[in-house]
Amino acid sequence: MKKLLFLFCSIFALSLFTGCGGNKELQERAPAQFQNIYYTQGENGLNLHIPVAVIQDDRVSLDSVYFRGMKSPLVQDKEQTNLFTANFSTADGMDIMSSDPAEENKNRVPQRTEEMPFELEDDEAILVFSQNQKTEYYKLTGIVAQN
Repeated sequence: MKKLLFLFCSIFALSLFTGCGGNKELQERAPAQFQNIYYTQGENGLNLHIPVAVIQDDRVSLDSVYFRGMKSPLVQDKEQTNLFTANFSTADGMDIMSSDPAEENKNRVPQRTEEMPFELEDDEAILVFSQNQKTEYYKLTGIVAQN
């Protein structure tokens, strides 16, 4: 009985280890056709802009992006529906110094760095998207600064 219990526990543990490692693999095929991806530097941080030329809206949903040690959700622009933007707060959060706590509550909280599941260069990001109800990852490269 002990051997049987040990066998089941071993199989269960092995399946946990192999199942967790496989779900963070990068996809080789892009989920959409992207135009030149760029970022802008604002007062409160970085804004990553992802222009999309073609996407299958019924099958693919762009969710979030990892960029420079941070993760942020992607928001589709209301006017330019082919543009997705992620905002990364890099402000120190202490712009307003006041004796009034209500005024100081207006300070932006700086965004915390996140544990990155991948190693990236400064001009790279990881796009997190859903395709057929499954979370996938794709590496975006050649990201440039734009004024």
